[in-house]
Amino acid sequence: MESPFKTRAAALGDASGIAELLRIYSDLGVLLPRSESDIYNSLRDFTVVDDGSKIIACAALLIYSQELAEVRSLAVHPDYLRRGLGDKIVTQLESDAVRLGLKKLMALTYVVEFFERHQFRVIDMSLLPEKVWGACINCHQFQNCDEIAMLKYL
Repeated sequence: MESPFKTRAAALGDASGIAELLRIYSDLGVLLPRSESDIYNSLRDFTVVDDGSKIIACAALLIYSQELAEVRSLAVHPDYLRRGLGDKIVTQLESDAVRLGLKKLMALTYVVEFFERHQFRVIDMSLLPEKVWGACINCHQFQNCDEIAMLKYL
């Protein structure tokens, strides 16, 4: 049975709902915190799913170079887990990446099995200098990062 929920590009009115959803997981320590202002700045990168009243899943496609993009800020509301919404969003972001002509898609995650289902493979973080020197260097966890780097060739 197909999910009644559809992915769509984020709209201006979604920023606070995205922030609220991401806050759930940043409070648990599994996502880095993102301010609502940061979400507004990157709103065009986000794909969302809503249930008619709130954002229930989201992720962003952050482009680093002509070849590489990242699946970032992937979150599904706890009340909607195990319904395929994460799969649906990652599949949409992969399609967007292919349409744009990107060659590689990366993710930093604690949920390796999820990304392995999408044919991502664990790699050494040093193979992602665009990420490390473009974003990670400014992270408060830079010296103690325990996220797993994963990569998929498109």
